[in-house]
Amino acid sequence: MFHSRATASLLLVLALFVWAGMVAGISFLEAPLKFTAPRITIPLGLGIGRIVFAALNKVELGLAAVAVASGIYLRVPTRMGGTLGVVVTILALQTLWLLPALDVRALALLAGHPAPPSSLHTVYIGLEVVKLLTLLLTGCWVHRWALRAAHQQPRPTTAQAV
Repeated sequence: MFHSRATASLLLVLALFVWAGMVAGISFLEAPLKFTAPRITIPLGLGIGRIVFAALNKVELGLAAVAVASGIYLRVPTRMGGTLGVVVTILALQTLWLLPALDVRALALLAGHPAPPSSLHTVYIGLEVVKLLTLLLTGCWVHRWALRAAHQQPRPTTAQAV
């Protein structure tokens, strides 16, 4: 049992921090910098962005599944479960509403039909900021909680380990 709890704790911490790193790297580094590259046009940048954000979303869904499953298995404290719930809710909003709406706008622009002004990008960026900060906070809480729990667990003796 000790080894499976340790594995679940490790998976939860890794899922949260890898997820945070991917959001930071793609949403706050790659996406804005892409349009500063030489010869990148708006249509080319949008085409690349659609592919990158679709892939990121799939990876995020996988990391969310690992995090939620690990959190349930470990019966994490309420505040950690709550912040994990916030992150999963943001991801669900992005997956089911924002990304499809932004994709429609991008496809219209790529087809030569500029869409009217919208606050969708601003909402998406705001949710990304909240998601990133919540992932980092939750990851720190879970890491500290898991370390405390590990130090309170009795260590298996040599006979038990074999």
